[in-house]
Amino acid sequence: MRPESPVCPSLVAWGNAWLAGHIGLDEAADHVEAVGGPAVAGDVPLRKYLANLRSDGLHEFRLALPAPGDPLGLSGPAPFNSAAVDVGQAAIAVLAERNLGLVPAPDLRGSSYVGVRLEVHDAGPVRQDLPSLSEAERELSEAMRSATEALASVDGPAQTRPDRLGHQGGELAPGYPARAHRVSTLAARLVTVLRMADERGLTSGQIAARGTALRELDRAARRALVAAHHAIFEPLRSP
Repeated sequence: MRPESPVCPSLVAWGNAWLAGHIGLDEAADHVEAVGGPAVAGDVPLRKYLANLRSDGLHEFRLALPAPGDPLGLSGPAPFNSAAVDVGQAAIAVLAERNLGLVPAPDLRGSSYVGVRLEVHDAGPVRQDLPSLSEAERELSEAMRSATEALASVDGPAQTRPDRLGHQGGELAPGYPARAHRVSTLAARLVTVLRMADERGLTSGQIAARGTALRELDRAARRALVAAHHAIFEPLRSP
């Protein structure tokens, strides 16, 4: 299960829209399962699991999009962090008195059944150092500008541009502000293009120069995605 299979971004976006009262539980679950197939958390079907969490005080989902050396959105403990970094994504269910980390894995039963199993972990407190939507959008713009300047000096074979980028996890749900939709869509497209970058035909020096620029852009794009997926509740957090 890799970040290009955006189960957790979908769960966070549509789960938050459900919690905020913009859609129903069935619609939220349908959108999550449209991305990864039938979903269970542990051994409990997704709809029932979400309803149970709501009864336990669930009031928000948070998104983590970590990479090696950059535990974006994670605050421990170590088993949860390790599992999330391995797959590049996690959703954190924020309850009244505890947090749970949900990490997706393929759920294969027989030759034809393909779904998603959300492995449930204890999770640490919500990270307070994540950017606001406006901060993340500014960081993304600056990273795009810096990467463009850096890559302009790297000669090499032309990169092919994919005709279709598919489903990258940038789709937000009803209730999110228009700015969040715009930032999420752009960031998701950038993440997908970055993962398709081709280093064939480049020298070691060109690879190093381009790699630094692309890593910074990837980090900014992931931060923008996280901020966009949290934006539905952002006005409520403002002083």
